[in-house]
Amino acid sequence: MTIELQDFDEAEYLDSDVARETYLREAFATGDSGHIATALGVVARAKGISDLARETGLSRGALYKAFAPDGNPTLDTVLKVTRQLGIRLDARLVTKP
Repeated sequence: MTIELQDFDEAEYLDSDVARETYLREAFATGDSGHIATALGVVARAKGISDLARETGLSRGALYKAFAPDGNPTLDTVLKVTRQLGIRLDARLVTKP
């Protein structure tokens, strides 16, 4: 008996604003910049990378590169993308135990 495996793509399951927000909240909660960048890339793919590229003025290639697991997006890129995705980044005071 042969088992057929398929690649798993999280973007296919982020089909609502609430799902995308929850996914990003979890990524930001880790504090891991690589994980956050990758999560932003997944959400960008879920919303449509071509449309996002056109709306931000960035190329598709630049978006894929910036939000790859080893990517290092600039703050300008992150702000452009989050703005177009309808995501607000904000600052909160963290209380220390």
